[in-house]
Amino acid sequence: MGIVRCQKLSKIKFGRFIEEYLFSREEIELIILILDIRHKPTENDKLMYEYIKKTNKPYIIIANKADKVAVTKVENSLQDIKKELKMEESEIILPFSAERKIYTEEVWKNINNWSE
Repeated sequence: MGIVRCQKLSKIKFGRFIEEYLFSREEIELIILILDIRHKPTENDKLMYEYIKKTNKPYIIIANKADKVAVTKVENSLQDIKKELKMEESEIILPFSAERKIYTEEVWKNINNWSE
């Protein structure tokens, strides 16, 4: 078996594992998908987003590394991600920076809303 075939099989197995996990765990209260704000979502990001939506469980999307993008371009970057993922206008994507701790208040507010 070639390396490419092994990688494809690994992705399929991993995808099945994730899908099974997300659909079978009743105790999951909130799913958080973390993306890199500096890049378009990868095919794996898009696939994960679709899995999450199909679960009908609450989720939020966090665009990390927001400190690496000019403040004036954060909103445009979020809109680009929404467009790539084909998100509905009502769906929320939040900027976040773990390194500089900016935008954290809004993220924690959203997470805490689900835990109460």
